[in-house]
Amino acid sequence: MHRSKPGLLLMLTWLAVLGLADEPRYPSLKPGSPAPPFDLPGVDGKNHRLEDYRDSPVLMVVFTCTHCPTAQAYEERLQDLMRDYSPKGVALVAISPNSPAGVRLDELGYTDVGDSLEDMKIRAAQRKFTFPFLYDGDTESVSKQYGPQATPQVFIFDRDRKLRYVGRIDDSERAGLVKSKDARNALDALLAGGQPPVESTKAFGCSTKWDYKADDNAKWMAKVQSEPVRVQPAGAEALKELRANKGTGKVRLINFWATWCGPCVAEFPDFVKMNLMYRGRDFELVTVAAQFPDEQAKVEKFLEKQHASSRNLIFGDTDKYKMIEAVDPEWNGALPHTLLLSPEGKVLYRQTGEVDPLDLRRRIVAALDAVQPWGGAK
Repeated sequence: MHRSKPGLLLMLTWLAVLGLADEPRYPSLKPGSPAPPFDLPGVDGKNHRLEDYRDSPVLMVVFTCTHCPTAQAYEERLQDLMRDYSPKGVALVAISPNSPAGVRLDELGYTDVGDSLEDMKIRAAQRKFTFPFLYDGDTESVSKQYGPQATPQVFIFDRDRKLRYVGRIDDSERAGLVKSKDARNALDALLAGGQPPVESTKAFGCSTKWDYKADDNAKWMAKVQSEPVRVQPAGAEALKELRANKGTGKVRLINFWATWCGPCVAEFPDFVKMNLMYRGRDFELVTVAAQFPDEQAKVEKFLEKQHASSRNLIFGDTDKYKMIEAVDPEWNGALPHTLLLSPEGKVLYRQTGEVDPLDLRRRIVAALDAVQPWGGAK
């Protein structure tokens, strides 16, 4: 049937008013539905299947992830749930639904790792998770059947593996503000042979990173890589001010490097990545090319190839020892050299030679949280 454009627009308008145009592509499983099967790799190096938990009277499947600050806020509470309910026979299984290709770097501002299986292993080991943590990011085939809309979101099944509760763990990211412990209430009711007080609630958190979001990620990255790359000369006095870091209110990361320095070139992409991860917070990356002023064109060419749209400087003097003394008298002059500064100019991290990117990211997150904690952390 042919529809005129005005008629089609009217129909779409009414769909939007009714909320139908915003229906999620993968809606959440409805109460009463059977548990979709899964066979997924875990951080323990083993595959976990739904039938592995057949003897448990209650199964709680939690969709969560590593990068989301809301999900991080619930990590300890998941550990508490595991501790309190595992002796009662409840099985708790966590699944990361996110496609790593669908996660933008600027969504990683509150984390030191992404959402790959290897990243999950790092997070699980650091936080000492006692529950199975499974990865579904390659195909999301299981997650698309359960339909988590946000992380974290829980799905609680009875002995017959019928869904009896779906939604939030509780009603506040801040543990001290929790008034309704919905997941615990549902577990207690089912263990007692009863009906959960409520069957479903909304779940607040980071949106699930479905694989189709990879297109948006690619567009965002293309936009980022089109940002202008600039290099400015900076003499000893300017570097002294840079080192002092007064009045910026920002955590400042300074990397001294050179185009002819192999380790500098090898680790430079890590600094570009850190800049994209944390620049939305109180953070500034400054790169300083420790080269002669007449080498600026060579420096610019390298930085453009790296898409380094951070603040980039080149030492504006031929006496490199003035640079060393101006910035860090403890520096022996070897490259690369990296400093992490607090907003008050305190040295939080100093490294001559290549950095450990994971260790440095953890220090950056800790420094940023000290300046401005994430709102849900209080």
